[in-house]
Amino acid sequence: METIRKQASKLREQVARQQQAVLRQFGGGGYGGSDTVITDEEEFHRHQKLEKLYLSTRSAKHFQRDIVRGVEGFIVTGSKQVEIGTKLSEDSRRYGSENTCTSGNTLTRASLSFANARAQMEKERGNLLKTLGTQVAEPLRAMVMGAPLEDARHLAQRYDRMRQEAEAQTIEVSKRQAKVRENPGNPELVMKLESAEAKLQDLKSNMTILGKEAASAMAGVEDQQQNQTLQRLITLVEAERNYHQRILEVIERLEGEMRFEQQRIEAPQTPQVENITFSPPPSYEEANDGVNASQMHNGTSDAMGYFLGEVMFPYQAESDFELSLSVGEYVVIREVVSSGWAEGECKGKAGWFPYDYIERRDRVLATKVIEVF
Repeated sequence: METIRKQASKLREQVARQQQAVLRQFGGGGYGGSDTVITDEEEFHRHQKLEKLYLSTRSAKHFQRDIVRGVEGFIVTGSKQVEIGTKLSEDSRRYGSENTCTSGNTLTRASLSFANARAQMEKERGNLLKTLGTQVAEPLRAMVMGAPLEDARHLAQRYDRMRQEAEAQTIEVSKRQAKVRENPGNPELVMKLESAEAKLQDLKSNMTILGKEAASAMAGVEDQQQNQTLQRLITLVEAERNYHQRILEVIERLEGEMRFEQQRIEAPQTPQVENITFSPPPSYEEANDGVNASQMHNGTSDAMGYFLGEVMFPYQAESDFELSLSVGEYVVIREVVSSGWAEGECKGKAGWFPYDYIERRDRVLATKVIEVF
């Protein structure tokens, strides 16, 4: 259809040029002077402008339709991704809430962090899809199907049909002018010529008015298409930029939380004493012959020689004489022996434990002291 339309346009332009040549040839006879030629040239240029406007608005319309289809496809695909991501978030949250692991809760905390971040990311994706639908696809679809474009195209088509009629009438006037010159003084031929010229003038007058209206309408539509399509594209880009910025913030925060949990797993859970071997804890009789903690460690102690220590590494008792410790607990240390063991009490239980697992604390809140007992 496009090829046929271009060929028809070229034929009309050739006919218009031939008409102008005929009018110039017979212009000196008093029928169709220079004013007619000027009018035809103006209409010819107007016709060319309308042709260009028609092609421009049609191309922009197709581009708008392509954007709408692309955005709609993106929304469909994105909605499916939101559904999958939401399901993943729910599964991660379920695992974190159940907390079935017996050796720690590191993965539990990480899964909950992942669930929250994934839910936030899918929420941001949903907001993006909503923005693309309401601020990009819908306005462009309205322009593609809107009345201004169709009305302008109808005006251009009416102008094109009227221009064809005027071209045919111009040829008819040229023929009658030739007959009048061949048969001068024939009143019937003169009357028919005058009637044909009057009809041509009416057609030209109407065609000029309609051409100006069509050109103005098409130019307005072209301007609207260019501006609005550009604005919709800017809106699309800004929405995607904001979306990716928010997603990046969520991912960076999530990565930090998960790295922290990873470090908790990879961090040594016992002091660096690989090359040190502890002898079994001493009996209470042997401990009485040992060195008092205040003497060995050059620290101050109260009248009884006791002092507080904070557990820095966990310790699991391996016999009834040993004391299990958890990180953060406080122990009343009553004695330290040369073998590296200490004897103390924590939460009403007494026993032996490696002295290197604790760190002395001279100033401790009263609440911590109460916890010891």
